[in-house]
Amino acid sequence: MAELIVVRHGETEWSKSGRHTGVSDIPLTAEGEDQTRRLLADLGNRSWAVVLVSPRQRARRTAELAGIAEYEVLEDLAEWDYGVLEGHTTAEYEARRTSVGLPRWQLFADGAPGGEDAAAVGVRVDRVLERARREMEGGDVLLIAHSHVLRVLAARWLELDPRHGSGFLLGAARRGVLTYEHSLPVIGHWNVPLSA
Repeated sequence: MAELIVVRHGETEWSKSGRHTGVSDIPLTAEGEDQTRRLLADLGNRSWAVVLVSPRQRARRTAELAGIAEYEVLEDLAEWDYGVLEGHTTAEYEARRTSVGLPRWQLFADGAPGGEDAAAVGVRVDRVLERARREMEGGDVLLIAHSHVLRVLAARWLELDPRHGSGFLLGAARRGVLTYEHSLPVIGHWNVPLSA
C-alpha cells in the first residue's frame, strides 16, 4: 500500500529560536543542512510517484540535500501566513496581548492576526491531499514543507477539523507517514527523528 511521507525542512535560525516563519524566506543553518543530508536515509531506496515541495528556499534546499533530483513546487504547501506574528515568538505576542488585558492566544484556535486562520490553511491542504491521493495510486508520495501546514495536513488526513492540527507536534527535520488501514486514513508514524 502506498504511503504519504511528510517531511519538515531542516533547522533555520528562526525555527531554532521559535520565531514564526511563514512568508519570510529564511535559509537553513549549517546544522539544518547536515540534518537534511540524513533525512531520508532510513527510508530505503524508494521511487516516488511525485515529490511536492513548498516554494520556500528552506524546503527546496531540504529536498535537494536529501537527494531528491526532481520535485514540483506547490504553493499550497507554503507555511501558514502569520501576519503580524511573522518573525516573533508566541511568548512575545502573548506578552503584548496580556499587557493590554487581552486573553491568551492560540494559533490553531484563534488564527494569525493579519494572516491566515486554521480554516484557510485547511482549504489549502485539502487541495494538496486531493492531489496526493491521486498520485498515491502510482506509488509513494513525498511532501516537504513546514511545521504548522503539515500539522493541519495531518488533521485533515484523518478528516479532523484543521484546528486539531495543534495536537501533531512536528520538529525540524522530522517526518511522518500517512497511510491507510482497512481503507481508513491513519497515521503510521509521526515526528520521527533522524536515524543515528
